[in-house]
Amino acid sequence: MDLLNSVVAVTGGASGLGEATVRNTVANGGKALILDLNVERGNSLVEELGSDNVLFIKTNVAEEEEVKFALNQAVEKFKKITAVVNCAGIGPAQKTLGKNGPFELAVFKKVIDVNLIGTFNVIRLGAEIIAQNEPNENGERGVIVNTASVAAFEGQIGQAAYSASKGGIVGMTLPIARDLASYGIRVLTIAPGLFLTPLLDSAPDHVKEALGAMVPFPKRLGHPSEYAHLVQSIIENPMLNGEVIRLDGAIRMQPK
Repeated sequence: MDLLNSVVAVTGGASGLGEATVRNTVANGGKALILDLNVERGNSLVEELGSDNVLFIKTNVAEEEEVKFALNQAVEKFKKITAVVNCAGIGPAQKTLGKNGPFELAVFKKVIDVNLIGTFNVIRLGAEIIAQNEPNENGERGVIVNTASVAAFEGQIGQAAYSASKGGIVGMTLPIARDLASYGIRVLTIAPGLFLTPLLDSAPDHVKEALGAMVPFPKRLGHPSEYAHLVQSIIENPMLNGEVIRLDGAIRMQPK
């Protein structure tokens, strides 16, 4: 497939990795739907990139009706959806048992709800729409790209909930790819390492430099544009399917 004339639905598309994906999609001749809770950033991107190219719908990815509405609005405006990129996620840190007591169960549930259930919710509803596309010459109808994390493999202290949610995304990648193979829909997951997203962007320079120095090569934080580049490569390469790709400069996270 090609980004030219594609329509890509991006959760968490108002900032960070999702924003970079939206920008790269439009720069390569595609259209984008942004599903995000940040109204100010979402509307700002529509204004900057053009309402003919980008549609923003305030959306909680864990809510079925909100996701249905957003996806249907994109189909009404752009006539199709050819790819879904799941970038929405949260990551509050707590120890399983800390000085203030055990991990708050409500917090754990919320992380799973947004990161794992939210991702699956968008996958299943997006797949239903993509399956209606006419197949291309390779029999392909669309692509779904999810975002896990290296924390799925090397979760640090305080990351039990986050790692569980991202590990769930890793674990469901292959079975969903198998589920959707008969429809000509590919499914992959990217597991980023340390990236310069809004969470880290606000950190002091010496903190960012120290984190970047942990990466074997290149010795720096990843750029969101590099994530977007991989998304494009996945969309364009029809043999990529059912795999989790680490995008991490060969880092292996330590306990803390």
